Amino acid sequence: MTPATPAAQHIGASHIEAFIASAFQKVGISVPEAQSIAQLMARADVNGSEGHGIFRLPQYIRRIKGGAVNIKPDIRIEREAAAMALVNGDNGMGHLVMKFAAEKAIEKAKTAGVAWVGAKWSNHAGPASLYASMPVAHNMIGLYLAVGNANHLPAWGGLDMLLSTNPIAIALPGEDEAPVILDMATTVAAYGKVKTKAQRGEMMPEGWMMDRQGNPLTDPNRSNEGFLLPIGGYKGYGLALMFGLLAGTLNGAAMGRDVVDFNADDTTPTNTGHCIVAINIEAFQPVAEFKKSVDVLVRDLRKSERLPGVDRIHIPGEGSHAARTDRVKNGVPMPPSLMAALDALAAELGIAPLGK
Repeated sequence: MTPATPAAQHIGASHIEAFIASAFQKVGISVPEAQSIAQLMARADVNGSEGHGIFRLPQYIRRIKGGAVNIKPDIRIEREAAAMALVNGDNGMGHLVMKFAAEKAIEKAKTAGVAWVGAKWSNHAGPASLYASMPVAHNMIGLYLAVGNANHLPAWGGLDMLLSTNPIAIALPGEDEAPVILDMATTVAAYGKVKTKAQRGEMMPEGWMMDRQGNPLTDPNRSNEGFLLPIGGYKGYGLALMFGLLAGTLNGAAMGRDVVDFNADDTTPTNTGHCIVAINIEAFQPVAEFKKSVDVLVRDLRKSERLPGVDRIHIPGEGSHAARTDRVKNGVPMPPSLMAALDALAAELGIAPLGK
């Protein structure tokens, strides 16, 4: 008889946030900055982005201890014009750099109508939707691009790993409907999902990865033997390339061969590049009219005729909205493998275990 899989433990967002903040404070990050990072990481978990929330904490702590991340960065604007800025993150935690960049984009878009803010010398910052969503609270549209923190994608038809999952996120508000939020990698699956599969002892579905002979690769523990597959074949490869040029090369950040694999290297700064665009809806039309139009389209899509066997039409962002509604009430599910890793981290740092 197969033994039952241990149930996930549900932990409230406030406990997750407090644990993360304590961990960062133990390795020298200031209290306010540790709290800012913790809020964003906990928000990722509440929104259902398990591969980018507390799951990443042991890795972040390793890289800080290895000297790869600056715990006291001077995050600053290096270049600036009316509707743009280039942020130098001084190798600080990516969450801090992108919070700074998003706030600057929002501030500029209030007067310029639209603002593009790029960032260099940053680090992994969690899910793209965190930052694309920030302008929404100000009646703006947010667009975010980034260079991934490890190359797992070759050129279409090639084998050399010169590109990453280079994600895009776009967020815009509705009136009564939840915000429409697209958050996707340019690969079929983000590498964080591969890592969570490995930690949980699960296999990957066919179509996520391929080995160097062109065969499907489904064992996440053998991911270094192959590469991720782009969405839409050669079109996904093209998107990964262009997003990387905009978020990386344009900002003077790492791209191509210069990208550091932060999964394997705990000592080298990554010089991660991002960009955030804030678009002030009021510059184009009254906000209320736009939001009503979004609601009408969302409802038309949801009510549209479906193929046989299709239960419902989904709108980008609905999954995160449903996860958030459930997890705010019931807590974030933490699988035993993740709890064990976090317990080990707590013991290493001398802080109280999560959930205790």
